[in-house]
Amino acid sequence: MRERNAVISGMANRQSLLAIPLILYLLVFYAYPVLSMLQRGIYKDGWTLSVFGALLQNATFWRVMQITGTISLIVTVCCLLLAYPVAFFLSRRSKAAANLLIILVLIPFWTSILVRTYAWMVLLGRRGIINDSLTGIGLLEHPIQLLNTRFAVCLAMVHVLLPFMILPIYATLKNLDWRLVRAAQGLGARPIAVFWQVLLPLSLPGISAGCVLVFTLSIGFYITPALVGGPSDVMISILIGNEVNILDWPQAAAMSVVLLAIVLAVFAGFTRLIGADKIFQGQR
Repeated sequence: MRERNAVISGMANRQSLLAIPLILYLLVFYAYPVLSMLQRGIYKDGWTLSVFGALLQNATFWRVMQITGTISLIVTVCCLLLAYPVAFFLSRRSKAAANLLIILVLIPFWTSILVRTYAWMVLLGRRGIINDSLTGIGLLEHPIQLLNTRFAVCLAMVHVLLPFMILPIYATLKNLDWRLVRAAQGLGARPIAVFWQVLLPLSLPGISAGCVLVFTLSIGFYITPALVGGPSDVMISILIGNEVNILDWPQAAAMSVVLLAIVLAVFAGFTRLIGADKIFQGQR
């Protein structure tokens, strides 16, 4: 028995060595940049926290953070409402059909975000396809403002982030024990009751994973809101980019650190509310 445990322990130790390249990669390309960014925020002609103090009292910064959080929340909810029916449809198809449809879901990843954003600019412009179509059929007398609005930002971001919501939900629904759903139907439960009491709770891991992915990615979006958004839809990434452009590195670093702290706090609160086991279970 001891020899068997020793063999298992030795194999585990050798397998743990496989993680060393990943750990080194994260230390060099993630931990070091984050620490360097933190150092820039607390060192300005000497070690000081004055940059953080001034930032936390900056009303503009918190206004932009509010806009960023609102847009990220709207995008997450919209992605969830659109992704769940698609994931459900995919999960009920045969393996061959589902694989083909998954490829269609992933096709947007083959195109640059910049190209997709420019496409939305063409569609939503005052002389774009949407306005020309609506005025052409008589629904509008004059073109309306679609581009450089919050609607345009949310629409373009949902288009980019929708696959990140579909895939985790699909993975959960695909591995679901559908005998439980059929049992509920056999016991006379109505379709709405089956969904709310059986299907939705069982698919919660995929929903949780998708919401975390989409929300955290939305907070850091830069290209899309910068091109299709307006002056009232400035997100925190744009504000940080403006500080970098004027070479105010301490201010940009402080904003980045506060943003990272807020994201970590949101993630911690979400895992506490939903449960970390359910979130990570949805990505298996």
